[in-house]
Amino acid sequence: MESGRSLDTAIAAVDRALRSIFAPARTSRPAPDPPADAPGTLSETDRRTSAALMRVNHAGELAAQALYHGQALVARSRATRDMLLAAARSESDHLAWCESRLRELGARPSLLDPLWYVGSFAIGAAAALLGDRASLGFVAETERQVEGHLDEHLGRLPAGDARSRAILQAMRAEEIAHGAAAAAAGGTRPPAPVRALMRRTARIMTGSAYWI
Repeated sequence: MESGRSLDTAIAAVDRALRSIFAPARTSRPAPDPPADAPGTLSETDRRTSAALMRVNHAGELAAQALYHGQALVARSRATRDMLLAAARSESDHLAWCESRLRELGARPSLLDPLWYVGSFAIGAAAALLGDRASLGFVAETERQVEGHLDEHLGRLPAGDARSRAILQAMRAEEIAHGAAAAAAGGTRPPAPVRALMRRTARIMTGSAYWI
């Protein structure tokens, strides 16, 4: 019976991975709309800038899903697993919003998306092997760093791209909530060297996804 459950869990993890990487992202909520009086005209230069930034955010949301999927696979308690999968579903909405905005901007996602997913899944699973408290602490720190990343992008978006701005602001609020929930559930903050490694890894991903 235990081996059967393990097989079912593994099959579900593979299914989530294939859907995340290759299937169009699905959302349970419409993308946030900008204010009715917000500017909406972009020059070609601004369009390219917005597209590159939203490609990075799309890659980041795919990586976040993979982290949560990897952590959920190894989570020791059902409560932790359920929390992680609920957060992953929210990230799926974010992924769909970014994907839709990329299409509106006439741009494509990162060609390296499969690499981001596989690498992030492995990192998430490794974090979860240290126990649920360490895993939840990893979530809280990830979301703390994502908040800073989104703040940076909100500052770099062209002034006329109110639609992308509305999406990133909604994402930012929900990422903060995910981190707070993980910390409240008993997450322990990762050591400083681990936090520094997380920042360096994120810089590699965001720098590559901007162009590729």
